Amino acid sequence: MEYTYYPGCSLEASAKGYDESFRFVFKELGLNLVELEDWNCCGATYYMATKETTSLVISARNLALAEPYGNDLVAPCSSCYTILYKTNHILKNNPIMKAKIDQALKKDNLQYNLTINVRHPLEVIVNDVDREAIISKARFRLDGIKIAQYYGCQIVRPDRGLDDKENPQMMDSLFAALGAENVYFPMKVRCCGGMLMTTYSDVALELNKEILECASENGADLLVTTCPLCQINLEAYQGKINKKFKTNFHMPVLFFTQALGLALGGSPGGLGLHRNLIPFHYQGNLKENLR
Repeated sequence: MEYTYYPGCSLEASAKGYDESFRFVFKELGLNLVELEDWNCCGATYYMATKETTSLVISARNLALAEPYGNDLVAPCSSCYTILYKTNHILKNNPIMKAKIDQALKKDNLQYNLTINVRHPLEVIVNDVDREAIISKARFRLDGIKIAQYYGCQIVRPDRGLDDKENPQMMDSLFAALGAENVYFPMKVRCCGGMLMTTYSDVALELNKEILECASENGADLLVTTCPLCQINLEAYQGKINKKFKTNFHMPVLFFTQALGLALGGSPGGLGLHRNLIPFHYQGNLKENLR
């Protein structure tokens, strides 16, 4: 199976470990990736908040570039996935907006014929790879590791039919099959505040404190997430949270592909774990592999 890979800005820079572990996991599972050439920023929330048409043109350019590849377009970043999916949905259901976007794309000698499926790698792994095949390819069990599965507020909202939008289970079932214990974590889709960390930091710090508190109180060894912005908010600001709220968090926050990659036999360096700010103290039968 082959997929067109849209890295997005985060996986090229601040979330390089996500890119490295994502590529490793897909290779180990027999999923071939072809990176989209000349991709551009998805448009993100800044453009969408300023002018919708401009945002849609920026995003649609990626869809038009991806179309000749003939594959589903996979976007690991939750924001990129959401924006690309939203753009695709609007263009497929709003002929007037589609006509405006077509005019803009034509100036760049591009056209988009609405044939792309935008997908998140978590959903690809869960739905396109047989569960028993994943288990058989795992070199190590995750027994003894307690995980708080943090989906964030984007990949299952609004309802896309991928999973329950209030209590998603894709990561839970995947990691349970590999031996991990999923702790009770009712904040699995609570927003981390996103870009509020740069505008209303007090609000964002409290939001992240509550997420970390829930994971810690329920005995998690680590948080696992699908989103680069969630990952950096929850990991990089623990020092500020501890100072502000007199807490003592030191919770590792891994991308789901890093945790899955460990089970598939990846090395810490190959999975980009050295890029994480808070080290994960390995347990169980992973220790022998990671010394």
